[in-house]
Amino acid sequence: MWLAGGGVKPGIRFGSTDETGARAEQDKVHLHDLHATMLHCLGFDHKQLTFRYAGRDFRLTDVAGNVIREIVG
Repeated sequence: MWLAGGGVKPGIRFGSTDETGARAEQDKVHLHDLHATMLHCLGFDHKQLTFRYAGRDFRLTDVAGNVIREIVG
């Protein structure tokens, strides 16, 4: 995935894949972490951003999402 601007460190490469790009091999992160990082770059606190469904509040990043600090500047 490619990210640019919005608080992402310029010129950084994070993680690596196999030879064909089919599988992540180093510095794997969950989709919830990516969501948390993108929300952070937009100025939102992902732990406080919730939506109500079936009478319960849910977080977009679930309970395990964390900002990937290595890629934000």
